[in-house]
Amino acid sequence: MSERNGYEHGVPSWIAGAHADPEQAAAFYTELFGWEAERRGEQIVCTLRGRDVAGFVAGDEPSWRTNVWVDSADETAERAVAAGGSVVTAPFELAGVGRTAVLADPAGAVFTVSEPDPHRGAQVVNEPGAWAMSALSTPDPEGAKAFYGAVFGWVTDTFPVGDAEFTLWRLPGFVGGEPQQPVPADVIAVGAPGEQPRWDVDLWVEDPDTIAEKAERLGGSVVMAPMDTPMGRRAVLADPQGAPFSISRVSPS
Repeated sequence: MSERNGYEHGVPSWIAGAHADPEQAAAFYTELFGWEAERRGEQIVCTLRGRDVAGFVAGDEPSWRTNVWVDSADETAERAVAAGGSVVTAPFELAGVGRTAVLADPAGAVFTVSEPDPHRGAQVVNEPGAWAMSALSTPDPEGAKAFYGAVFGWVTDTFPVGDAEFTLWRLPGFVGGEPQQPVPADVIAVGAPGEQPRWDVDLWVEDPDTIAEKAERLGGSVVMAPMDTPMGRRAVLADPQGAPFSISRVSPS
């Protein structure tokens, strides 16, 4: 089990689905992963063993958003603009969450930042049924490295995975480092040039094949059938409203 109760500034801390019908989305994922759901302010929060794992909010375009914990949403929005990004939604108070802003990097990939008060981010990560990684696909990996480094202070390690090259971002001392690893072990990977800019989320499961079949029965779809990759067995799915997400088998310890 990997349980948390708060994060540091600059650490990815939460995932939330933006859907035209958040209630329907929550119903799909609770059935798929065995979560429970309750409304808190403007967000539907899903839990595993009574601890927060993901949320759902109203949104026009179905998608999953990765949120980064920050000390100041306003100051982070200013840094994003100075680094070449843009403000999609100016900082505002999101009931049940805290002061939040929706931002985009220079290539157009959307993400959120928040000062979690009262919300404390994902309380369960890196285990079956929980968030394990957020990955960025971008046509400009070098620009992404510079942007997120300027905004959050992330540094990078690049390594080959099969025929592709991936970049792991780290927040020194926290993300993927010592003394603790508070968020998904593999936090963020930069995709190959030419891909549509977007943030995707990955959840760990015991059996990707079974979950993929179950998602179809519940009205979702299989975008990429389960397959073995250098990073483990993985599938890409979409929920009934069209938001894509991936699932991966938990690696043996």
